[in-house]
Amino acid sequence: MKRILISDKLSEAGINYLTEQSGIQVHIETGLDEDGLCNIIGDFDALLIRSDTKVTPKVLQAAKRLKLIGRAGIGVDNVDIPAATEMGVIVMNTPDANATTTAELAIAHMMSLSRKLPTADSSVRAGKWERSKLMGAEVAHKTLAILGFGTIGRIVAQRGHGLRMKVIAYDPFVAPEIFADLGVEAVGLDDLVSRADYLTLHCPLIEKTKNIIGATQLGMMKKSARIINCARGGLIDESALYEALKNGRIAGAALDVFENEPPAGSPLLELDNIVFTPHLGASTTEAQVAVSVEIARQAITFLQTGEAINAINLPRLSAEELQKSQDYMNLATKLGKVVVGLTTQPIEKLEVALFGRAADVETRPISVAALVGVLADQFSTPVNRVNAENIAKRQGISLIESKTTETEDYVSLIRVTGHSANQSISAAGVLLGGHHPRLISINHFDIEVVPEGTLLITRHDDRPGVISAISAVLGNANINITRMQVGTADSQQQAMAVISVTEPVGADILQQLHNVPPVQQVTQINL
Repeated sequence: MKRILISDKLSEAGINYLTEQSGIQVHIETGLDEDGLCNIIGDFDALLIRSDTKVTPKVLQAAKRLKLIGRAGIGVDNVDIPAATEMGVIVMNTPDANATTTAELAIAHMMSLSRKLPTADSSVRAGKWERSKLMGAEVAHKTLAILGFGTIGRIVAQRGHGLRMKVIAYDPFVAPEIFADLGVEAVGLDDLVSRADYLTLHCPLIEKTKNIIGATQLGMMKKSARIINCARGGLIDESALYEALKNGRIAGAALDVFENEPPAGSPLLELDNIVFTPHLGASTTEAQVAVSVEIARQAITFLQTGEAINAINLPRLSAEELQKSQDYMNLATKLGKVVVGLTTQPIEKLEVALFGRAADVETRPISVAALVGVLADQFSTPVNRVNAENIAKRQGISLIESKTTETEDYVSLIRVTGHSANQSISAAGVLLGGHHPRLISINHFDIEVVPEGTLLITRHDDRPGVISAISAVLGNANINITRMQVGTADSQQQAMAVISVTEPVGADILQQLHNVPPVQQVTQINL
C-alpha cells in the first residue's frame, strides 16, 4: 500500500482521482508547521503540496520513506531541492497546468495598465467623473516584449497576436525555429527592453535571472513603457523599479509577485502608477482543478511505473524509455555491486560501456544505475537515481560513458569497470532473451552466473581439490550451494569461482574459506 500525504488544499477532483486508485491510501492534514510535518511525514511515500507547506532539510531528514514531493503549480521555492536530491526524493511540479490562467492574468494587467482601470474604478466609487484625467493607450500595433518563452510566454505571444501587437521575445534556451513557428521575433535582452512598449516576464527565478531587470535595463526602456511581472518575485530589482516609477523613467508597472510576500512596508505601495494583485497567477477555478488533477496523475504514474513526469531534479525519461531501459538498469546495478564488492581500494572512476542492442537505449539512466550499485551500501541515506550522481561527485568518482552497436559474442552487453589507484575491476553482463540477467565475466575470467542472492567469489590457485575443499567448508556449516561456476585458469595459473549460496555466510565461515591453502581471496556479495 502506497501512502500519500496532502498537506495543502487540493481540489476535490484531484483528491477523488487519488482515492479511486487501487493500492493507494490518502491522508489529508493541512496547516502543519515544520515540527508537525516532521512528526508524521515518516509514514508516507509521497507528499503533495501547494505553496504553503515548507519542505525543509529537517522535514526531509524525518521523511525516511518518502520518494516523491509533488507541487501542484509551478514554483518550488518552498522546497529545498538540494536537500531533497541528497535524500533521493524526486521533486516534480505541474508547469503547464495553470499556464493559460497565468498568461491571461498578464494580459489582464496589460489592459488594466493601458486603460488605468483601478484608478478609474476608485474615482467612480469616490463620486468623481474624471474622464480627461484617465486618458489611456491602445495596445494594438504596440510592441509586446516577452522575457522567457516557455509555455506561458508562448500563450501570451498568441494572445498578443490576437490583439494585433508586434511580439518579440528573449529566451536563450529556446531554439530559433520555435520563435519562427509562432511568428515571434527572437531578440537579445538589451534589444527586448529597449523596444518594449509592454514588457512581461515569464521566466523562472534562478541565480542567472535574479534581478534580471535592474536599474540598467529600466534605464534602457521607453518612458511610455510598462512592465508586468506575473512570474516570480525577485526577477525585478524592486528598489530600481521604485526609482524608475517615481521619477517617470517608465510609465507604469503591474506586479502579481514580490520579493517578500505580502510586500508589507514596500515603498512601491506609495506609488499610483503601479497595479498590485496578491499572487493570483493560478487563482482561477479552472487552474485550481487542473493543477490538482495533474499532480495527482503524475504522482500515481510515478508510484505505479517509476516514470517521473515534470521532475525538477531528475532527467526526463518517458514511460516507453523507462520500460525499455529498466532491465538494463537492473543489470547495471548488479554489475556495480559486483565491481565495488571486489574492489579493495576507493573507486576513482566508473566506466560504463554499452554494446550491441544495449546501445539503443539511453545511456545515462544505465550509468546512474551502475553508480547506484556501487554506492548503495556505502551510506546510511538511500541511494537512487535521483542522488547517485551528486553523491558520486562528492566522493570524487568520475563517470565515463561509451556505447557502440558493434559486439562480438552477445547481441547486447554491458560492461562496468571501476578504476582505482592501482587496480581496475570489470564486470560484464547480458540479458538472455532480452530480460534475464547474466553475469558473464569478471575481468578476464569468463563465468556465466545468475546475479541474484548471495555470491561468494574466490581467487585461487588452479589445482585439484580446491573446489571440494571450499564445498566441504560450506557443507560443514550447513550452507547450501545452489550454483557454482569456475573460470578457466589464467596465465598465472589462478582461477576464479563464483558460488551462489542460499544465505549470507558469517565472518568465521569466510575466514575458513580463506584458510583453504590455495585460496588467495574470498569476497561475499549480496545482490
